[in-house]
Amino acid sequence: MSGALLEVRGLTKHYLGLAALDDVSYDVRQGEILGLIGPNGSGKSTSIDCISGFQRADFGAWSLDGQSLAGLAPYRIARAGLTRTFQTVRAYDQLSLLENLQVAAQQGDGAGWWQALMRSPGLRRREREAEERGRALLATVGLADHAGAPAAVLSYGQRKLLAIAASMMARPRVVVFDEPVAGVNPTMVRHIEAVIRRLNGDGVTFVVVEHNVDFILNLCHRVVVLESGRKIADGAPALIRSDPRVLAAYLGKSGAEAAAQSEGG
Repeated sequence: MSGALLEVRGLTKHYLGLAALDDVSYDVRQGEILGLIGPNGSGKSTSIDCISGFQRADFGAWSLDGQSLAGLAPYRIARAGLTRTFQTVRAYDQLSLLENLQVAAQQGDGAGWWQALMRSPGLRRREREAEERGRALLATVGLADHAGAPAAVLSYGQRKLLAIAASMMARPRVVVFDEPVAGVNPTMVRHIEAVIRRLNGDGVTFVVVEHNVDFILNLCHRVVVLESGRKIADGAPALIRSDPRVLAAYLGKSGAEAAAQSEGG
C-alpha cells in the first residue's frame, strides 16, 4: 500500500437542517481495503452515496488519483474508476448471469448509439472482451457453473456475488461495497470475504460499508468510524476494536465503561 488514491475532504450533507455528515475527511490508500463503520444514523451510507454521485453533497471535495469527482454524475464517476454495489441487490432476472455482466460492461464503455447501430469493429471487440472478462469474474466469485442460467434462480447470497462481479466489469480502481454480507449466512460471509481478498490481491482498492463489525475488523487493513455525521476514529482494526470512543458509540457510555472495567478486572 502506498499513498492516497481516493481523497475525501470536508464532506458535509444536511437534511432539513440536521447534519448527516459534518465536515468528514478521510483517505483511501492505493491497494487497501478500508472499512467504514458506525451505528445507525452515523452517515456511512450518505458518505458513499455522495462520493459515488447518487446524492449531492452540500460542501466538500473528493478526488480519485487527483481527478475531482465532486459534482459529477454517477456514470461519469464510474468511468473515472470508482464503482459501487448497493445494499438492495439489483439484477436483470430474465437475463443470464453472463448477460447481466455484459450489460454492466456496456453501461461503462461509453459506446454511442451509432456504434451499436453500425456494429463497428471496435464495438465487436469490446463485446468479445466483455464476455471473456465476465466469464473470468464469474469464475472468481464462484458462479462459473451458472453463467448461462437466468439471474432469477440465484439465492440472495449468490446475487451479492453477481453484484460484486458486475462492479468489477469496468476494471475500476476503487470499488465501494454497501453492506456486502447483510442478510447472508455465515458460510457465504466467509466466501464473500475470500472473494474480496482475492480481488484486492489483484490490485483493486476497496471501501466496505457494513454493519457486521467482526467482518470489517477481520477483513480490512484500516477502519474509519463515524458517529452522528462526524469521524471519531481512523486506524488499524486492532486499535479500533479497543478505542473507547468506538465502544461508546456502539454501546453507549455506560456499556463502554462496563466493557473497560471487565477487561481491566
